[in-house]
Amino acid sequence: MMPQTNDDQQSSSSTSSSTKQQRPKRTRRSLDPLLITPAAAARIHFVISQHNLNNPGSPEGPAVGIRLGTKKRGCNGLSYTLNYAYENHLENHPRDEAMTINLSSPDMEGNGLKVFVEPMALMNVIGTEMDFLDTVMTSEFTFTNPNSKGECGCGESFNV
Repeated sequence: MMPQTNDDQQSSSSTSSSTKQQRPKRTRRSLDPLLITPAAAARIHFVISQHNLNNPGSPEGPAVGIRLGTKKRGCNGLSYTLNYAYENHLENHPRDEAMTINLSSPDMEGNGLKVFVEPMALMNVIGTEMDFLDTVMTSEFTFTNPNSKGECGCGESFNV
């Protein structure tokens, strides 16, 4: 048997490193942090349309979506906050998670609107379903949060 030369060792090590590089990279699916129901999307569209109609020539420009966050308040720890988001939103808040509402039909109200999630709220709201209920007694956005470990009796706050 002949001893291995340096050339043989280099070729075998380069072969093993090249096989490692040939493995296909895993692609990560980008999942939206929230699920927006068609009823919620239509209500967001209505509220933004009314805001833009009542505030023409706003210095921020027209609202293009909403910004969802959480604040420490309420009787159980955290509550949701909703604010308008404008065209230049990511310039002012570059760390926000951005998503676009994609409904089953492009003709549905609210399709294409933007939703931004504050970075401090992101881990608290991942997987949350945002809906809009309009009943005889109330007209409100509702949040079904799988991360919530408890809610207060009035439904205004939650804890994780």
